[in-house]
Order: sequence, then structure tokens, then C-alpha cells
Amino acid sequence: MNAADLQIRALTDAEIDAILYRDIRLEALKANPEAFGSSYETEAAQPLSWFSDRLANSSVLGGFRGAELVGIVGLVIQQGQKKAHKGLIVGMYVRPHARGIGTGRRLMEAIIKLARHRVELVQLTVVRDNQRARRLYASLGFREYGMESHALKHDGRYYDEILMAKDLLEKSS
Repeated sequence: MNAADLQIRALTDAEIDAILYRDIRLEALKANPEAFGSSYETEAAQPLSWFSDRLANSSVLGGFRGAELVGIVGLVIQQGQKKAHKGLIVGMYVRPHARGIGTGRRLMEAIIKLARHRVELVQLTVVRDNQRARRLYASLGFREYGMESHALKHDGRYYDEILMAKDLLEKSS
């Protein structure tokens, strides 16, 4: 398995995409609860239509190896006239067996390419202890601009989040 085998496409609100998205999203929330603002319990209780609606109202890319969805990443455009130039990268997750071979990089490159047509700046947050993700984002031109202490709390433990941004108008970006 290598990154060249990865096919990336937008997920739609079609039932099959909603099922695949729900499955990987719930896996992500269960495997890495410290990395997401939502919880497994909250989203597992939602009907399939909730996931379908989410796909219909946002931009989510999926990385496929054959028929298997091995990674996801989303882009949310900020609302309001004064913030519409900014996008937030959310919900990044790569299944463990697809890590370390460029899957995350390919997904991030694809979401950045998509964002270039819609916004001038992309932002993301990453748990401070997730050095692998921080290195990936930095290698793609994201710069750390702050830290939110105690951003998330799970099972009585606090997690700090690093705030990162990439200016899509810079010539080197």
C-alpha cells in the first residue's frame, strides 16, 4: 500500500458515502477522543440522515484505496462578510493501517487545493502532543500562531491545542 494508490474525491450525501463517512468518523472519535471537539457517544446516537446532511452542507474529502475509505478531512468556510475569507480544516483522520505512507499528506494537499478556490487563509487546530500531525502541517506551510490551554477535556484530562494557519495568498504557499 502506498500513497499513489489513493483516490481522493468529495464525499456526497448519497447513502453509501454517508455510511462510509459515519463508520470512519465514529472510528476516529473512538480511537482518538482527545483530537475532536465532538464525542463518540454524541455522534453514535445520530441517525444516518444526520451524517448525510453533514456531507450535503460541507466539503469533506475522502481518501479511498479501492472501495475502502481510509481517510477524511473537511473544510468549513467561516460565516459572515468579515470572516468569509477564512476556512477551517476539520475532522482530519487516517485509519492506522493507512498512516506513514503519505495518506495524510495527500488528503491535506487536496483540501488545501480545494480551499485555494474558496478562501485566502486556512486554519486548523491540533492537539499539542500530536507531534506527527504538527510536523505534517508545518511541512505543508502551516505556521503555529498560538496555543489554547485546556481546549478539550476528556475523561478528566485537559488537552491543549496548537493553532495553525496557512496564508494561501503567499507566493511560497
